Amino acid sequence: MDTQSFGPGSPRSFLGYPRGDFDLESGITRKARKQKNFLSDPLKMLKSTGNRLRYCYKLHPLLVFFLSLSFGVTILILLSMYESRYRMMNAQWKLDTDPESYPFAKLQNLVMVAGHSVYTSSSCGKVDQEDSWFLESYQKHPGQATTFLTHIKEGIEIAAKDEGALLLFSGGETRKDAGPRSEAQSYWAVAESKGWFGKQGVRWRALTEEHARDSFENLLFSVCRFRELTGVYPHNITVVSYDFKEQRFAHLHRSAISFPEERFFYSGTPASSTSQEAANKGEALVRTQFQEDPYGCIGSLLRKKLRRDPFHRSIPYPNGCPELEGLFRYCGVAPYPGSLPWAP
Repeated sequence: MDTQSFGPGSPRSFLGYPRGDFDLESGITRKARKQKNFLSDPLKMLKSTGNRLRYCYKLHPLLVFFLSLSFGVTILILLSMYESRYRMMNAQWKLDTDPESYPFAKLQNLVMVAGHSVYTSSSCGKVDQEDSWFLESYQKHPGQATTFLTHIKEGIEIAAKDEGALLLFSGGETRKDAGPRSEAQSYWAVAESKGWFGKQGVRWRALTEEHARDSFENLLFSVCRFRELTGVYPHNITVVSYDFKEQRFAHLHRSAISFPEERFFYSGTPASSTSQEAANKGEALVRTQFQEDPYGCIGSLLRKKLRRDPFHRSIPYPNGCPELEGLFRYCGVAPYPGSLPWAP
């Protein structure tokens, strides 16, 4: 008797039921459903996603709106961070590839003298006289002009001791009645007229920063100006101003730009004896204002800066220091959260 195998190796396999879903009651075979493959048809996938979003929007319109808004804001933030990083990398690449394109590429340290007034005399023969300078009411004290000269000499002497230092006089065209003359140019012109540069051999590396309107901008703008001239950021910073402003510069302003404390130095000279008490009181008020507004971008500090820009000069920064673009735009009480070239 012949036997017939119906196992898997049999040449003729037995099909008990037709392929598909067989309905025992009706005796009808239903075709098996094909699984949808959205990956092979992106249009169907997009339509399906759109239908689901419309359905969710009908059920929860506010939720969908806020989710969409959050997604859009996230994308904008990511694009902004990418653009900022790209600019920084591009600027750094240019710096690394062509350092000789900067006129003072060999200098590494910054000595900044903060300006306090504009020289208005037609000749530089009376630089130690108060009527040769444009003074605000709170500055009209005997011996005030001499303190300006002391700052100029101090900055030159510090730079003379460091062959790798760039000396910058900082201060903009802050007084309308003084005309379009900057504090920085006033200090430079006085030093030139007295021959102080030649005696110390620093004339070729003594320049100006002519846009700062307050002490914070004296520091920040000078750092940017240093980058414009040398192609790098200063390794060390020395600030020259009044001794009663040391806490403001060395702590508040330095912390605002997150510059390392061990590379920041301050050289303070005394105010005139007749103005010392008033200067200390005024400084206490200004320090409080900068503690509440470290970047001088709101309230009374902002209004003061606007008053000190009578000729509406366009500030060129941060064009010369693209790595600091975020810092220049930042306004807040907390320290700037972005990365900085001198940060560890």
